[in-house]
Order: sequence, then structure tokens, then C-alpha cells
Amino acid sequence: MNKKSLYIIGLFVALLFLNFINQGIYKRFDLTADKRYTLSETTKSILSEINEPLFITVYLEGDFPSEFKRLQIETRQFLEELAAENNNIKINFENPDDQREALIKKGMMPSQLTVEEDGKLSEAIIFPWAEISVDDKFKIVSLLPTAIVASQEEQLQKAIENLEYSFLSAINGILEKNQKNVVLLTGNGELQDIYQYSFLSEVSKKYRLTKFPLDSVASNPQQTLKDLTSVDLAIITKPTEKFTEQEKFTLDQYITNGGKTLWMLDNVQADQDSLLATGKMLAYPRDLNLTDLLFSYGVRINATLIKDLYAAQIALATGTVGNQTQFQNLDWFYHPLVSGNPYHPITKNVGNVRLQFANQIDTLKNNIKKTPLLVSSPLTRKVGTPTIIELQSIAEEPIEEDYKAGNQLFAVLLEGDFNSAYKNRIKPYNSSLFKEKASNNKMIVIADGDVARNQILKGKPTDLSRDKWTNQEFGNKDFLINAVDYLLDDSGLISLRNKTLKINTLDKQKAYKERTFWQFLNVILPLIILGVFGLSFHYLRKRKYT
Repeated sequence: MNKKSLYIIGLFVALLFLNFINQGIYKRFDLTADKRYTLSETTKSILSEINEPLFITVYLEGDFPSEFKRLQIETRQFLEELAAENNNIKINFENPDDQREALIKKGMMPSQLTVEEDGKLSEAIIFPWAEISVDDKFKIVSLLPTAIVASQEEQLQKAIENLEYSFLSAINGILEKNQKNVVLLTGNGELQDIYQYSFLSEVSKKYRLTKFPLDSVASNPQQTLKDLTSVDLAIITKPTEKFTEQEKFTLDQYITNGGKTLWMLDNVQADQDSLLATGKMLAYPRDLNLTDLLFSYGVRINATLIKDLYAAQIALATGTVGNQTQFQNLDWFYHPLVSGNPYHPITKNVGNVRLQFANQIDTLKNNIKKTPLLVSSPLTRKVGTPTIIELQSIAEEPIEEDYKAGNQLFAVLLEGDFNSAYKNRIKPYNSSLFKEKASNNKMIVIADGDVARNQILKGKPTDLSRDKWTNQEFGNKDFLINAVDYLLDDSGLISLRNKTLKINTLDKQKAYKERTFWQFLNVILPLIILGVFGLSFHYLRKRKYT
């Protein structure tokens, strides 16, 4: 056997060896600066639980604006990363044009976009949705954020940032065998269901939602506490009646036994409906008998109202033209429009939240970690109660010197080991479930009972995210849903909402103005260079060999 034959055989063996290595070892490398295609450990943990085929159908196929091709590409690349992590994941992109009615029936509403091409504006409709299915279970995933954004470029960036959280949240929900239990506490004059429909209907899509009558503690306190401790989250929305010591003790022991709580409380009686009806009202402190309970957890809700120059608007009748009443939208400083903490997953990418006659929260020093969630602007004024509020004050020009109270805290997240408020006190009743301290628990306290209140139009509840009179959009629903998700999140899934990416977008106006230059640079100039090179080469060749 000659040397050449040995070389060919060696090369063949080497190729076989490399092919064997390639089949056994598979590795993808993320070379992006922001590591956008690197899956988190939380994601990998959830994907490892997929033991049967999971189908993901994405309705981003067909003819739609070129800038949203980027969303299609990013979605495809992200899903390929999921499929590479677990081969039970099957991906399919479909054109929604011939199945629009079926998609709408499933809850996938189309999005209308304003498209700018060649300096002209036009409208386009897309279905930015995906469907995840396993056996007979399915969930839909919105690929466009509902947060209020300044431009479509910002909307596109937030959509790409949110891909991992959106898909993994849906996958986790479809894999969960036991839904978390959420209860709406009743018995103390809480907000009626119809005024919470917009918020609660979203909660019921993810969790098992029921009512829980806390006033049953009067007849059977031990059984009430036992039943309540099987609940994962209790929502307390705008109670108006004082809590008894038995009810407070039940809530306290629910918390020390690991129960999560979402408090939406008004410590001042102030009703917007009565103000609009009569033109003025008396705002006075409301005693819910919860001060000592919340104090033991590290917060205090003051009986003061906050006026904020950065406020939402209300629609008021300002006169008539003919037989038509004329309305005008005016800033109402008793409805603060507050921003969320941009560094926390509950409030990141959430629009401004509208509060109504909100109170201010003080935090107290203890071992509990306190994270501000909703904070006012610095241009605020504290209004002590009792006080008379007149609607005509809306026409008064605000004096900036009066609004120097600074940033006010309206919502706070508490995390840690909560001490029982009854640790060294006489118990209203005896229970074998009594604990002196909670271990690694969390709760959210919001100093406004109307933060979850939707409006009613023709007897039906409207969307919490929009005001029916002024058409303003707010982040109330997104904030509350994120709050519920965070309190019930045991896997750290919601931390994926903190993902930040840098998406480079094209300046359309600049590109349109300079299009002739760039067309010349990219099309004509290469042809000229190629022609000059060809002629020069021909001339030199002819000169050398003639």
C-alpha cells in the first residue's frame, strides 16, 4: 500500500471520527453581547419537565410590516433554542389569514399597526399570537406587550424582551398539575365583584379563584382558620367595615402559616361617585382596626390624602351647545398617576397606574425587606382628614409652592420572616395552628382600594386598563396581575421579566431622506468599482502579453 493510499484511508477515518463526535456532542454558542439567546436556569428547569410532545404554533407568517419581520425572526430563533434544549418541543409558523375567525374565538385579537414606508403612513393588521398545546390542553401567548409605549420601535423591543417570560409562563401553566388557590375575602364590606371583574377574570385564567367569607370566623373560628391555611393567596379589596379581633387573628395566623396576601386598603372614606353627584363631599378617616396588624409587619397607612400635580384626568360637563352637553377632560389632582419601580419585575414595563384618593404609606424599621412598587411624583401635597373636597377646586390654578411634599409611597412589597402580631398578646381564640413567625413569606400592601376598580358601561364592566370617559390608558391591570404572579411564583419565573435587550432599529425618516445616497453606495458604486477593476486588469494583461 503506497503513501497516497494511506493518506486517503487516514483522512476517511478522521472524517468518520469527527462525524461520530458531532453526533454525540452538541453545543450552541451565544455570541450576542446581551446574551439574548442564552436560556436561564429557570427556563431550563421548566423545559426539563416536558416529557411528551409540546406543540407551539406561531401566527407570524405571511405579509406584514417589514419591521415586524424582526419579531418573527427573534421569535423563531428563541423557539429554536427551546427545541434544542428539549426535542419534545415542536415548532410551526402559520399564516393566520385564512383562519382569522377561529383565532378570534380563541381569544387572539388582531393588532392594528401604523406602518411607515417611503415616508407614507398606512395601516396593517397582524395576529401577534402563539398557541401552545399538550394533549387536550392549550394556552395562548400574546407576542406584543399591552404596556403603553411611545412608539412601535419601543413596542417591538419590549415584545422581544418579553419572549422568554411569555412563553415559559404559558408552558409552566400548561404543565402544572395543581393550580394555585386564590381567594377573594368577603364579609367586611369589600368592593363588589362587578367592579373587580376586569382584574379577577384575568386571575381566574391562571389560578383557581373562589370567594372566602372571613366573617364565618364568628361561628367557627378554628375551622375557618384551617380552611384558610389551605389557600395560597388571599386578596383583600377595599374593605369598609372594621375587622374583629377574631378576624385579625385569623389573617395573622394565615400569614404566619405561609399564606400570601394582596392588600388594597383605603384608610380614608372618599367616594368619587358622590362627589360627581353633589359637587362636594366630606373625606374622613376610616377605622378598619388593621393598624396594629400592619404595624407588626413593618408598614403604616396614614389617614391623609395625597394630591399630585402629575394626575389622571376626569371628564366634566363644561356647558352646552344647542342641546348637546359639552365635556372637557381636566386634571384631577386627587387621582395620582404614579410610576412603577423600573427595576422590579412586578412593575417593569408597566404603564403609569391611576390611583383614586390614595393614602400614603410609611415603612417601619424591622427585619422585613421592603421594596417600593408605586411612588408618586415629587410635586405632591398632603391633605389631612377630615376635610371637605369640592369639585369646583379643579378649576383653581395650582400654586407650585404648595406641592413640595416630595415622593410619596403608595404600594410596597414586603418579604421575609413576619412576626405574629399576637406573639406576646392574648389570643382571641385557641388554635393548634398557632405560629409565632412566618418563614420566608411575602405580601403587597397598596394604599388605595380602588386600584382594581373597573368602570361600568351600560351595566357591564369595562377594561381596567382604560377610562371610559377620557379614553386614557393605565397600567392598573398589568400591575395587579404581575403582583399576583409574583406572590405565587415559587420557581422564580417572573424574574425573567427583568431581561433587558438592546434592539438596533432603523431610523426611517433618515433612511427615507438619504435613500438616494445609500442606493448609490450599495448598488451603483460596487458596479463602478468592479468595472474599473475589470478594465484595469484587461489593460495590464494586454500590455504585458502584447
